[in-house]
Amino acid sequence: MADEDWDIPEHLQPDPTEHGFDLDQAYRAVVSLRSQVPPDAFTARVLGTEREGSGVLIGDGLVLTVGYLVSEAESIWITTAEGRAVPGHALAVDQETGFALVQALGKIPMKPASLGDSENLKIGAATVMAAAGGRAHAVAGKLVARQPFAGYWEYLMEDALFVAPAHPSWGGAGLFGPDGKLVGIGSLILQQGEEGRRLDLNMVIPVHQLTPVLDELMTQGRRSGPPRPWLGLYATEDEDGLSVASLAPGGPAEAAGMRNGDRILTVEGAEVSELADFWRAIWAIGPAGSHVHLQVTRGKARRDVTITSADRVQFLKRPRLH
Repeated sequence: MADEDWDIPEHLQPDPTEHGFDLDQAYRAVVSLRSQVPPDAFTARVLGTEREGSGVLIGDGLVLTVGYLVSEAESIWITTAEGRAVPGHALAVDQETGFALVQALGKIPMKPASLGDSENLKIGAATVMAAAGGRAHAVAGKLVARQPFAGYWEYLMEDALFVAPAHPSWGGAGLFGPDGKLVGIGSLILQQGEEGRRLDLNMVIPVHQLTPVLDELMTQGRRSGPPRPWLGLYATEDEDGLSVASLAPGGPAEAAGMRNGDRILTVEGAEVSELADFWRAIWAIGPAGSHVHLQVTRGKARRDVTITSADRVQFLKRPRLH
């Protein structure tokens, strides 16, 4: 049932007469997710132990959502549009895209959403972003940009989708294209503004990043091949370049002696000043376990730091098997 405390204003809700597909069918494919994470989980300090959001049914009991909702979860509950609650299991969390798959451990008698062509979705295309709860929790909008997005948590989506107006409950919400097919999963809300004007956008992970690895995630729980190198370093970008905002406790960067406030100058001798280029340079060195050579400044002194990278997954609790 919709919660009146945060219903989308009616003028922002999708108008069925303006969409050439069955909106109700799309809404029924969207489920709510609630997960419980142990207090000692690696992500608990930043993401909390109780997480709520949405997901979209894309197969027989198979729910596509955003990774931070279910990472390290010891219990997951899925609630359908009709109010039926069933337990779920975190089948996979893909560190590269940010997608997650949850398998329902009970019957969900709903028609799954079909995956759409997010790769060819054009700027200006009409969209519907739906969280669990039907029309009252859906926003009619448009695709306003598609471009790389770099996150401070060692994340880069080369072809992220940006839609407006923004959905206030974006985490795991489904983005449906003009044909009613699922084209993405909500990840973030961002503010973009100038001269006193602000535009809120949702960053959405496009489904064409999922299709090449879907079978591997379903059968293996992760994509094939060696994992990317992870530093446990949260970096920020400003007009002067890159700096360390914080460090993952016990992570590789902390172990190598990096400190909050260090300014990053080079990776393997090559200058970097933008976050996206920083992550690209690190991932180009080799797989997890590779040595990453950085030059940083701390105060007025320059330092050479060698970080032995790791597989991020090794720091995370594995999903509990039911």
